[in-house]
Amino acid sequence: MRIAMFVYEFPPKIVGGLGTYAAEISQQFIRMGHDVAVFTMNDGTSLTRETWRGVEIHRPMLVEISDILPALVHEDLRKWGRGIAFFSNIFVYNILTASKLVNDLVKKEEVKFDIVSAHDWLSVIAGASVKRELHVPLVFHVHSTEKGRAMDGGSEVVNSIEFYGGQISDRVVTVSFAMRDELRGLGFPEQKVRVCYNGVDPNKYDPSKVKPEDVKALRKKYSLRESDNMVLFVGRLVSVKGVDRLVMAMPEVLRKLRNTKLVILGLGNMEQQLMSLVNSLGLQNSVILRFEFVPEEERILHYAACNAAVFPSLYEPFGIVCTEAMSMSKPIVVGARGTSGLREQVVPSGPEQCGLHVNPNDSSDIAWGIISLLADPVAAARFGENARSRVLKYFSLEAMAKSTLDVYGELLKK
Repeated sequence: MRIAMFVYEFPPKIVGGLGTYAAEISQQFIRMGHDVAVFTMNDGTSLTRETWRGVEIHRPMLVEISDILPALVHEDLRKWGRGIAFFSNIFVYNILTASKLVNDLVKKEEVKFDIVSAHDWLSVIAGASVKRELHVPLVFHVHSTEKGRAMDGGSEVVNSIEFYGGQISDRVVTVSFAMRDELRGLGFPEQKVRVCYNGVDPNKYDPSKVKPEDVKALRKKYSLRESDNMVLFVGRLVSVKGVDRLVMAMPEVLRKLRNTKLVILGLGNMEQQLMSLVNSLGLQNSVILRFEFVPEEERILHYAACNAAVFPSLYEPFGIVCTEAMSMSKPIVVGARGTSGLREQVVPSGPEQCGLHVNPNDSSDIAWGIISLLADPVAAARFGENARSRVLKYFSLEAMAKSTLDVYGELLKK
């Protein structure tokens, strides 16, 4: 089939997990014999049309409308302040990419598309426009929701766009059963929603391919002895990730296991708060803060070097960093309250146990999870082996692409 994919971020522009997902699944579609055209943002420095690893990329140049937009839109958007420029770019991106597909590719070049996929509110206006113009089935991929991300309702405009996408689309694909339940609660038509887990490349995230001397050098960089424990957090440093509560759990961890260090990798608006928290708790020698986007190869090395990975998210539709750590045979502690795709990845008991579930709102419970894993290295190693086995069975890139194509195929059979 020929697939048109509208997605806000795509290489070389990677902001978060969505860009990585889009790059991986589009390549999988190509390997499986399908054609993919991606319509994405242009930051002003990228080619407007090119082919990247077999994927056709379209990036129309944007025009500036942020000075006039506030006069035309809902009061909610006027409160965005400097964020109105972001919304303006998103709005223009949707209009220009939809026009590019309809007027240039279809009407002029006579390209025929079988499926249109739009990812999150950032792209669904374009997807809906194409559906109306060409009567092509629209699949709305919901990776997270505004209410969930904001924890307090968020933008009324963004909420409305998401709801509209759920109503006009022919199918809604989301990343976990927890997200399916959330969408149902928000009024999305239940009969449209399908769950397709995200995935990673277990051949890339493979502990056997990491050199022991590289692991040793990284641990030495953090002043870790062979007998010391390294606890790892990777992710955006925002409130929903629960990283502040993870830091607050460390004094309790250190009372039981003094030879433990927490390494935090990421960027976000909590950086100053985390530095203050580390200082106020006297954790300068036990918590290492690296405020930077770590390249994939270095991230893989960090997974290999740690004894356990901890992701105490308060809201996590899926959580690809958890899947990466699991593929690297690491035992995991995850937040398992509210909307949590992490809960579906990590088995907390029984013969397939690969980690522990904790209450992300309770730093003592997070500490309990960390201590429980680190205090029993034999069990932790077994959990790590089970974690990789689950990735191979349920969370590979091939499984992700196949389940998604199955949903697309439902629509083409009609």
